[in-house]
Amino acid sequence: MRNLTILGATGSIGTSTLAVVEKNIDAYRVFGLAADTNVDKMLSLSLKWKPRFVAMNNEAAAKTLHLALKAEGSKTQVLAGIEGLSVLASHPDVDCVMAAIVGAAGLLPTMAAVKAGKRVLLANKEALVMSGAFFMNAVHEHGAELIPVDSEHNAIFQCLPPCVQSSLGRCSLEEQGVSSILLTGSGGPFRFTELSALYNVTPSEAISHPNWSMGPKISLDSATMMNKGLEYIEAKWLFNAAPSELDVIIHPQSIVHSMVQYRDGSLLAQMGRPDMCTPIAHALAYPKRIDAGIKPLNFSEISELTFMKPDFKRYPCLKLAIDACAAGQAATTILNAANEVAADAFLTGRIGFMQIAQITESVLQEASFGALTCIEGALEFDFKARILANNWVVRLAP
Repeated sequence: MRNLTILGATGSIGTSTLAVVEKNIDAYRVFGLAADTNVDKMLSLSLKWKPRFVAMNNEAAAKTLHLALKAEGSKTQVLAGIEGLSVLASHPDVDCVMAAIVGAAGLLPTMAAVKAGKRVLLANKEALVMSGAFFMNAVHEHGAELIPVDSEHNAIFQCLPPCVQSSLGRCSLEEQGVSSILLTGSGGPFRFTELSALYNVTPSEAISHPNWSMGPKISLDSATMMNKGLEYIEAKWLFNAAPSELDVIIHPQSIVHSMVQYRDGSLLAQMGRPDMCTPIAHALAYPKRIDAGIKPLNFSEISELTFMKPDFKRYPCLKLAIDACAAGQAATTILNAANEVAADAFLTGRIGFMQIAQITESVLQEASFGALTCIEGALEFDFKARILANNWVVRLAP
């Protein structure tokens, strides 16, 4: 039985991970659960799964949870803050860590798991977007096992040879006959919306994803296709891919989760229903296969599979991310921070939908922080970029 810690236990990935564990209860023990502020859900999960530890990033939430668990007679210990999350991620008794904290907050706990040599199931894009080279170097230095959980990167992983799977970040796609990696994306809810109408999109419309059930931030990033831009950056680091080896294509049905094109003309695609339980189950059990609780595809029920090139006028955030990837680590760190601030401003009704890209681009143009040489520097750049982005939010807010 493997001991599992879930960072981001109250979010959509955490919920799906626990659903897979429930299907395979004899193979995995929930050792630790971590979240930010959702005390009610964490209390419920703690009483059900009886983990040895739980951790809340928010210290006030940790105190409230501690008192609630004590009142229930629970023996689960409560940790607090980034330090608490990092302790839980690196605990000697932990075998696997699901890294699913959304945003920059997930970087340090995920890095703690890497430095402890854990099997890290990576669902936190920002770990690579903010610190790609540093993160991948740490994976190799500390002997961690990294398996991507994002449906796109997990699909690519499954379509690549075992020698690439075992040397992420240091493999040569060209030597393995790979000519390109194709990241697929649904295009979100606005792929056919008139461009002029995008200026009036509401938060509830933006997070209503046509295929996937996700949290509000990831759903919004899917609507702007910043999500695909962050995945493009992540793919660069995971698969040691050059810009000429990466492409993005819109696939509205979300059945083909990504593809790998080989030099001989072969194209390998990983397909399945749009449910995160499938890549989670794959990452948990790799190289074996376990029950994910997902109904298999029935091709007689699929009317069509369509593909199209993304329009950068419709999805300016995607273009910003691709350009930032080419510019280097500092640019991708700034991009991520600015987008997080702008996304939150939109979701809280302070700016318009198309101003997310406007603010992100303005911060990228304004920021001149110098070279990025370490993870501490990435956190500093992230902090400075958020200040600039918040200034732009104030300027643009009605």
